[in-house]
Amino acid sequence: MAHIDAGKTTTTERILFYTGKVHRMGEVDEGAATMDFMEQEKERGITIMSAATTCGWKGHVINIIDTPGHVDFTVEVERSLRVLDGAVALFCAVGGVEPQSETVWRQADKYSVPRIAYINKMDRTGANFERTLQMMNERFATRCIPVTIPAGEGPMFAGIVDLLSMRFRVFHEDSFGTTFDDLDVPPDMLPAAREYRERLLEAVAEYDDQLLEQFLRDQPLDPAKVMAAVRRATIENHMVPVLCGSSFKNKGIQKLLDCIIDFLPSPLDMPPVQGHDVDHPDKVITRKPSPDEPTAALAFKVVTDPYVGRLTYLRVYSGKVRAGSYLLNPSAGIKERIARILRMHANKREDITEAEAGDIAAVIGMRKTTTGDTLCDQKHPIILERMSFPEPVVSVSIEPKTQADQDKLTNALIKLAEEDPTFKVKQDEDTAQTIISGMGELHLEILVDRLMREFGVGASVGRPSVAFKETITREVEAEGRFIRQTGGKGQYGHVWIRMRPSDGGEPFRFQNKLVGGVIPREYIPSVERGVREAMENGVLAGYPMTGIHVELYDGSYHEVDSNEMAFRVAGSMAFQNAARRAEAVLLEPIMDVEVVAPEVYTGAVVGDLNSRRGKINGMVPREDATVIAASVPLSEMFGYVNTLRNISQGRAVFTMQFARYQPVPTDVSKKMLEKVKY
Repeated sequence: MAHIDAGKTTTTERILFYTGKVHRMGEVDEGAATMDFMEQEKERGITIMSAATTCGWKGHVINIIDTPGHVDFTVEVERSLRVLDGAVALFCAVGGVEPQSETVWRQADKYSVPRIAYINKMDRTGANFERTLQMMNERFATRCIPVTIPAGEGPMFAGIVDLLSMRFRVFHEDSFGTTFDDLDVPPDMLPAAREYRERLLEAVAEYDDQLLEQFLRDQPLDPAKVMAAVRRATIENHMVPVLCGSSFKNKGIQKLLDCIIDFLPSPLDMPPVQGHDVDHPDKVITRKPSPDEPTAALAFKVVTDPYVGRLTYLRVYSGKVRAGSYLLNPSAGIKERIARILRMHANKREDITEAEAGDIAAVIGMRKTTTGDTLCDQKHPIILERMSFPEPVVSVSIEPKTQADQDKLTNALIKLAEEDPTFKVKQDEDTAQTIISGMGELHLEILVDRLMREFGVGASVGRPSVAFKETITREVEAEGRFIRQTGGKGQYGHVWIRMRPSDGGEPFRFQNKLVGGVIPREYIPSVERGVREAMENGVLAGYPMTGIHVELYDGSYHEVDSNEMAFRVAGSMAFQNAARRAEAVLLEPIMDVEVVAPEVYTGAVVGDLNSRRGKINGMVPREDATVIAASVPLSEMFGYVNTLRNISQGRAVFTMQFARYQPVPTDVSKKMLEKVKY
């Protein structure tokens, strides 16, 4: 996991080469990388979909997922971290800790994933190991402690010094780094190596009383105990071992593989996975990572494969999954048949008969299982914690070119939405257009490209628009009365609700505050459904409403005429009446933008961001550039790529990611609402 261009795919290619999985290293720049198998990935030289593979090293099996770095595909990182036991965080020795590096680090914190850090690109001009390490320790809560240090930096990078064995490793370039020599540490490197080793031993001694005592008495420490203490500190997330190397120049990968095995947890090191009882959601059940336990697996990804159809990727937490067997999907309440089990190697696959605890595999035959669903033993049901995904912020309209494309488009959109939980499709009732929403312009561009190539759909796409929302600013009470008498049985629904802004940014909360059965209990869910439906279309400009707390506190019913439908309509009417008086405001998505620009262009970049209603949060000088951090409304960021290119003569780069929703300033809101009315 890492920022764009830190070298994730190149590093994975080297790992596959040294573990004997591939016999020739593919380069990302040539579009030949094994893990970047999509046409769009080869053309752009970026990773779009996370690719899974399995390899072996020193008698251990390693399941690897290579994730994208671009923030538009953050869902791929999120779901991979949810199911993996450890992570390798890559950093560029020149760029240091970049914005997306911080995002993926926070995602790993969220799932408490132990990790090791690998500072890549030590051979590039401007590489600075010490500065990158300092940035990591400043920005991350976990202590980052080097286990290897570079011998030389930039074009002078010659090899790595292992601080645990105090040996200097030099790689033979003619063998693509497959052979190397472990030599004594050169005299000029010894002072630095001893200082870093002291830091490492000091950090490790804190986790082992015996080591601490030996360390304080200046006694030699047992290498095996030091290794065990580093492993324990890493697995408990107290420490992150830091390695260095240059993947492109084939230096340092074998040591990285050793450290993955030495320090990252195996499935047996992880605590038993926790889930909930299907019938009693408050009851917690655990499953140990053992093949003898009842089966529990999590579907973390669904992919449409052109050859075998629908592939569902599973992480097996306990028990075994066998081809030809049935598993229960308790969320959907259905049985799913496992027709075939495949071990994936990017887009290639091999059939296996079973997958057991700790494995990652893809299965064929699941019809209804979606991302985040649990699959378990029918006699021992369990629901594992679901994943949470960010809401999409950019939308475009899409229309088929011909009638024949209409059916193709519908099927293709359903398949793409199954694959990607951050991609949403809806019909606009007013214009009858199909609206697709995603995490950014690049995300939607790739999806539209896939529609045309993979699914052969001819479609025209509208201009991007922003996912605005609406909310309320004060508490109000309102009545909803729905009474119809048409001879015979009529309709009767009557409710009183109290509505206020929700606490702590909760999107929606519904509370039943009725006393004395003024409305029968079976009608209360219908009132909530009516309120939720009314929230889909706000009162200012028809945008969805959020941040609302609704209390149902009074009402009445009719013995004969009341029904669920009547109370649903009454709930909807009460909400609309309340929302009109609750001083609604527009909300817009605000993006965290980071621009890296040469110093001479800093003034122009800052001026341009200010003109886009941006707020500058900070400026950090680097050796050759300035990093400008700002918060800017998404609506002002369309076309920013070209503007930035023009004002910096193509020398500045930027990244942005969604931060939060906040109210639109009154003057801007006024103009927007006038346009809507017009």
